[in-house]
Amino acid sequence: MQFSFKKIAGKLHLWLGLTSGLVVFIVSITGCIYAFQYDLQELTQDYRHVVEQHTAFLPPSMLKDIAEAKLPGKKIHGVQYEGTTRAAFVSFYELDPFYYYLVYINPYTGEVLKVKNMSHDFFYQVLQGHYYLWLPPTIGQPVVATSCLIFLIMLITGIVLWWPKKNKAKQRFTIKWNARWRRKNYDLHNVFGFYSLFITLILAITGLVWGFQWFGVGVYLLAGGDKTAIYEEQSTAKTTPTVSQPVDVLWAKLKAENPKAEILEVHFPESDTGSIAATINPDRLTYWKADYRFFNQYTLAEIEVNQIYGKRAKASGADKLIRMNYDIHTGAIMGFAGKLLAFFASLIAASLPVTGTLIWWGRRNKKKVEKAVSEVNLKSFTDKKEVIPA
Repeated sequence: MQFSFKKIAGKLHLWLGLTSGLVVFIVSITGCIYAFQYDLQELTQDYRHVVEQHTAFLPPSMLKDIAEAKLPGKKIHGVQYEGTTRAAFVSFYELDPFYYYLVYINPYTGEVLKVKNMSHDFFYQVLQGHYYLWLPPTIGQPVVATSCLIFLIMLITGIVLWWPKKNKAKQRFTIKWNARWRRKNYDLHNVFGFYSLFITLILAITGLVWGFQWFGVGVYLLAGGDKTAIYEEQSTAKTTPTVSQPVDVLWAKLKAENPKAEILEVHFPESDTGSIAATINPDRLTYWKADYRFFNQYTLAEIEVNQIYGKRAKASGADKLIRMNYDIHTGAIMGFAGKLLAFFASLIAASLPVTGTLIWWGRRNKKKVEKAVSEVNLKSFTDKKEVIPA
């Protein structure tokens, strides 16, 4: 039995869709919800904001002490400042046993505004569903990544199936709203799928950059990259300290050098051979412009790194492409308009498994009905033949 290319594409589209449909729906709908998480948090979480005062910020060591008094015994990750009208926050994070807390503090007065257990945060849980399906990461992550790869294949086979014949081109671009529900459902699947194709392809590809290491490294190498493709903390040799309160001194220096930075984060060394890591970002709404810098905790000498997540000024085109991956995936690279596109594309992507399953179910039932009618007609014809005289 011979199959045309379109029939093969149809079989792949059908069975891959039925296999991955539920995962694609969950990942897409959580992505849709998460698209405006920053904007919604800004509107609903008053503790993120403070009244600007004409006094200096408290240094990181003081905010660290204030936060640790609220969460004794927890491992501090870093202190982040976000400008003159926003709260600073201290983060606590550990994998085993897992916990993740943010302590929001007024950077002028040291007042604790909120102690937030991120495990109970709505958008954090949405993100866990998007990344892991709320399963253990070792199980959920490969399932999501594989389904993302399948979704990419389905987008390609979908455009093959959508491609119209010359006399039926109009049907592929419009929805026949006055038709029966099965036809409307078919049009919704095909027409919306086509119009969102470019954005959903970008969402799938940028998702795969995270999902599979080989895919992300492959994209980076094809773009001409030649650096370490992951973020790595730097180590230092243990020696006699030459600076008192090195994190505070470094923070003050970086703050003076970057007066327009909207985010300035410092990470305390995790051991006596660890470095002080700092992140300086001129735009809190995106990530790719940030500088990631590392310093010797004893001398404050800067440690030069040969990795993607280093100084932006030294980033190649390939480095910037990978650094932009999150901002492209969420649409933030294009501001509010980009997030709106990502929102609607994710919503349509979530609808495709639903409308696709309904198409399959409708055709399956139609075949059953046609078979039953055919059997009834055949039996009726046979009965008539039996009463005909010889």
